Amino acid sequence: MEKPGFFLKTWFLFAMSRFFLADLHIHTCLSPCAELEMLPEFILERAQELGLQIIAVTDHNSAENAAAVVNAARGTTVTVLPGMEVQTREEVHLLTLFDTLDQAVCWQEQVYANLPPLKNDEAVFGEQLLLDADGEPAGYLDRLLLTSTYFSVEDVVQRVCDLGGLCIPAHVDRTMYSIISNLGFVPPELDIVGVEISTNIGPVEARERFPQLARYSLVANGDAHRLKEMVRRTTLKTEAPTVAELSLALAGAEGREVWVDGLRSGATVC
Repeated sequence: MEKPGFFLKTWFLFAMSRFFLADLHIHTCLSPCAELEMLPEFILERAQELGLQIIAVTDHNSAENAAAVVNAARGTTVTVLPGMEVQTREEVHLLTLFDTLDQAVCWQEQVYANLPPLKNDEAVFGEQLLLDADGEPAGYLDRLLLTSTYFSVEDVVQRVCDLGGLCIPAHVDRTMYSIISNLGFVPPELDIVGVEISTNIGPVEARERFPQLARYSLVANGDAHRLKEMVRRTTLKTEAPTVAELSLALAGAEGREVWVDGLRSGATVC
């Protein structure tokens, strides 16, 4: 029989929990494949139109524009998690999310040190527009972001965890740049608790097509390169809009939960 304290703690956790609509995969104009409309003020405006309370800035292999979006969100109902979409040497895309800009900058330094020193060809890949902390144009980044780092998948997950961040394999259902398409499976020893599905698939179909995902919670994000691509498919039941709480929700721990398209999307097996 459970002790009375157990029920009190369970009730307290439920009472303290809140529901947050989230899109954890949004690019700014820094990503060369994104439209120039992906500016902080417009991203925040669209987020509020959709009722989003948590968004993450995840440009390709860089967090240069994260501060601009974080600062633009001050005084709004939206929490911005600074992050990055890292491309590993296996050409796998991984979302890396943090609570603070300091963490994101530390991670960016590691990524830049492990990014091939190639110059961006704007005619081929597009412009990489830099923004200062106030969201004003500050020039163009000339190093190529659309390339693989020297990191392995395991390297990225370990380093991000060491910095206090969270790593989520991106768009695992896609035929390119996903951990399943490129490795053939999700390494069971990988220290992750959730994966992202794309806008092309729902949680039920994803689990049917990829049985190995039963071990992981699912999130669904827009991978927005245009304002119209931002989505409100993921709901987080947590106490606060933080990476630690997001990790608990993905793990289905301490009363936290994650929902996709109105369905609980936690792991279905241990």
